[in-house]
Order: sequence, then C-alpha cells, then structure tokens
Amino acid sequence: MDSEVTLLAQSAGATLVTLMATDAWHRVRDGITQLWRRTQPERAETVAAELTVCREDVLAAAAADDQETLDELRLQWQGSVRRLLVARPAAVEELRALLDQLDPGGSAARQITQHATASGQARVYQAGRDQHIAER
Repeated sequence: MDSEVTLLAQSAGATLVTLMATDAWHRVRDGITQLWRRTQPERAETVAAELTVCREDVLAAAAADDQETLDELRLQWQGSVRRLLVARPAAVEELRALLDQLDPGGSAARQITQHATASGQARVYQAGRDQHIAER
C-alpha cells in the first residue's frame, strides 16, 4: 500500500499544480477542500488557503517559465497528499475518483520533460511513451 500511496500522491501533486493554472482551478480548489473537509475537517480551511496561495505561485512561476518552482510546488502537494493518505487510508479511493473527475485523461499528471546532451558520435533516443527505432 505504501508504494501505491506514494504513486497516487505523486500523481495528485502533479495534477493539482498543473490544473491550478487552467480554467479547472475552481474545481481543483473545491474538490481538494472537500476531500480535506471529509477526512481532516480541522485542516480544511488551512488547506483551502494554501491552495489559493499556491495558485498565485503557480501562475507567477508559469509566467516566468520557472520550472524549478513548479517542481517544488508539485513536491509540496505530493507531501501534503501523502500525509493525508497515510493518516486516512480510506481517502485513497476518494482521491482517485477526484483526480479522474478533474483530469479524466490523466494528461496533467503525465506531463513529461526531457533533457539530453550528446557529443561526438553519440546518439540520444528519448520518448515520452512508445518508441520504435529501426536503424539501417
């Protein structure tokens, strides 16, 4: 269950931060706040305020193309969600349903960034998904 929780928290962190900069922002805020309200009601208002501040940070970082800050924000929410799921394991299915509702295709969580450097005669092959190489 621990690796399942970690993977779900990673997906949630990526999805939340990605969707904060979109028209889905209000659904994200409302859905996550409701999740906390049902599982840890004493923290729900704090989480709602953190979401609002985080959105401002996401918008500023996106405008500045500051990937480092966006990565830090993803990790921040990953940690918050993971701690919630560890404390309230029953929330796993509810979070899954919420993420499916917010991002049906899972596109936000699957955002891929790749960097490669080749020199001399080296070759670099990168793929975000399937890759087929047929060298002649």
